[in-house]
Amino acid sequence: MNKPILNNPAVFGGRKVIDVDTHLVEPHDLWTKRAPAKFKDRVPQVKVIDGVRSWVIDGDKILLKGAIPASTVTKENTKWPGLEFINHQFEEVHPASHSTRERVLMMDDMGISAQILYPNILGFGGQNAVKVDEELRLISVQLFNDAMAEIQRDSGERIFPMALIPWWDVDLSVAEIERAHRMGLKGININSDPHYLIRADGSRLPDLGQDHWAPMWEACVAYDMPVNFHIGASEQSMDFVGAQGWPGLHYDMRAALGGAMLFINNGRVMGNLILSGLLDRFPKLKFVSVESGIGWIPFLLEAIDYEYKETGANVAKLQRLPSEYFTTNFHACFWFERRDLTRQIRSVGVDNVLFETDFPHPVCLYPVDDMDKAMAGLTEEEKVKVLSGNAAKLYNIAV
Repeated sequence: MNKPILNNPAVFGGRKVIDVDTHLVEPHDLWTKRAPAKFKDRVPQVKVIDGVRSWVIDGDKILLKGAIPASTVTKENTKWPGLEFINHQFEEVHPASHSTRERVLMMDDMGISAQILYPNILGFGGQNAVKVDEELRLISVQLFNDAMAEIQRDSGERIFPMALIPWWDVDLSVAEIERAHRMGLKGININSDPHYLIRADGSRLPDLGQDHWAPMWEACVAYDMPVNFHIGASEQSMDFVGAQGWPGLHYDMRAALGGAMLFINNGRVMGNLILSGLLDRFPKLKFVSVESGIGWIPFLLEAIDYEYKETGANVAKLQRLPSEYFTTNFHACFWFERRDLTRQIRSVGVDNVLFETDFPHPVCLYPVDDMDKAMAGLTEEEKVKVLSGNAAKLYNIAV
């Protein structure tokens, strides 16, 4: 058996830290304990279907076969190697994966002041909600956000979940953004590709660059709610072990490649947001590319600038070069990158970089290595910005 993990808060050099990407392993009663009687048997819950314990919605529609908790950290505070976590159940993972109290204790042990929290079961962008009718979709999202507001309060304003929204309907989305803001939530989490949804009348939703979504963007600006695009935030982009790897690759190697390509796929989302002209219409919108790393960003921005000038500038005029919108409107997060990290951070922009651990997911930075040493080339002011200052300003968090 592996030795229990020993965390060392000194790795951050005594600085405050905001960890901007962590996940909740949803308790099995998260929805059922809050659901009105009408929906008690229909909201997301764990049942045994065909002899297999699974997350289901609407009684029998499978959300996650096997009910695998997305945590690689064991209740003994060790880590399962590789993809071993898929062979384990909720009762075997570290309680900090799902318990607010235990999470806060772990944060203290790690030297982390605050965390941003994302979901699992309804999808990183809430894309799984559309497996059912609109009434059940909406109540499932609302109950999730109710639970997230409770977590934020119960944590003593140290855990800050991002709100899911009913992205299939712009008016409902506006209403839920307003409701989330009233509950104190600090940002939203959204499906990156709503235009793939086929509505009941056979039509498709517009993509996020179209005017259809203007009321939603206006609400985000009005309530100062950053818009977070987590990797795998749509059914189309969530290709963890799928088309990226050649058939002859071992399953674990396909997962390695698929996981890496998920990071880079967020560049597609970022590029579309910029080139759509959306930020000329809504210059105060704030976007975060979550769990995608930072090393690929300078190249992509340079490439988009070049391609824009060579092929696109005569078609749609932007007010600025594409790369300039990143500086004013985007943030991105790193956790494992160590090769020439100081240069990478400065190349992306010291004011645009955030720190994350991805706890307790399979590739999480746990325990955290010597971040002070990893960022040795940065000034003290730059280190503080990256570890907490940028996130505190972005999410309106008092550290």
